[in-house]
Amino acid sequence: RKAKIAAAAAAAATTSSTIVTSSSSLSVILVSSLFHSPLFVHSFPTTTTSSGRRSQSSIPTFSPPSFSSSLPFFHNNNNHFKTVRNMSSASSQDATVNVAANIDFVKESIKDAISKREGDEDVRLVAVSKTKPVELLMEAYEAGQRAFGENYAQELLSKAATLPSDIRWHFIGPLQSNKAAALVKGVGLEKLACIETVSTIKLANKLNRAVATLHEDMDDEEEKKRLGIYLQVNTSGEESKSGVSPDEVSNLAVEISTNCPQLQILGLMTIGAPGDFTCFDSLVSCRTDVANALGLESEKSLELSMGMSGDFEEAIARGSTSVRVGSTIFGTRDYSNLKK
Repeated sequence: RKAKIAAAAAAAATTSSTIVTSSSSLSVILVSSLFHSPLFVHSFPTTTTSSGRRSQSSIPTFSPPSFSSSLPFFHNNNNHFKTVRNMSSASSQDATVNVAANIDFVKESIKDAISKREGDEDVRLVAVSKTKPVELLMEAYEAGQRAFGENYAQELLSKAATLPSDIRWHFIGPLQSNKAAALVKGVGLEKLACIETVSTIKLANKLNRAVATLHEDMDDEEEKKRLGIYLQVNTSGEESKSGVSPDEVSNLAVEISTNCPQLQILGLMTIGAPGDFTCFDSLVSCRTDVANALGLESEKSLELSMGMSGDFEEAIARGSTSVRVGSTIFGTRDYSNLKK
């Protein structure tokens, strides 16, 4: 009798797991068709409700959606993915996250924020996927997301080798100079969109040499792409935060521009102190200084990567052109399986 009970329980668990997986796959809604580009949310006019800014309470619930034949659904047929640093199997918590609906919510919030500010600059959404299993990243991918952010070099190397080749990876974590070459060579210039955390000439030189080494094996000059970088600025002045000081960022930009021909300065990045929105204003001022130091015709040729899950709308209001959103899309993170 005990054996029969155990067998029944195992069958029920298997059925439950199958239902969750199936519902998760079927709930992937292609939201990129609502926008002109899978990487950018464009600043076309939107209608603001009488209640003003969307509140957090409007986040879609995580219950399985009701299906409608009028909506396009896409199945996740990528069952061949293998383990990525002990994080490829979705946890029970991950199984309840409706990634496609969350991306839809974030993109709508970005549109609302853009409509309320001056200017016509687009805003890129970088989905921060650190510690998350490849299954969740594929749900985001199938919802049209192509820009992903990772904080750990080894995790990025593993995911880039496993996931679709048209994903553009942003490295947004601290990068030790002795790991720079392995990251650049392992991911490649086609997939590695940029390193957002350059704050020393030592790291810049390492990245520059890594790119130059890659170019040695290329015969076609047109294939010799430069590596995009952002200069990370410590706008809060906190010792716990990485980044060059606002007073020194212009000098660093000139030094890199002069001595690192394989690198292209795409913009500036900051994390800032929680709740201190003047950090965003500081980065905007830094962009003006760097543009002048580099002799650029327009400061808007430099991007501003600022704003995360808790403050990306305020960052957009203050000029951000690239926001890094993680937990709002993928749910809270579990660092217990993370290998250093």
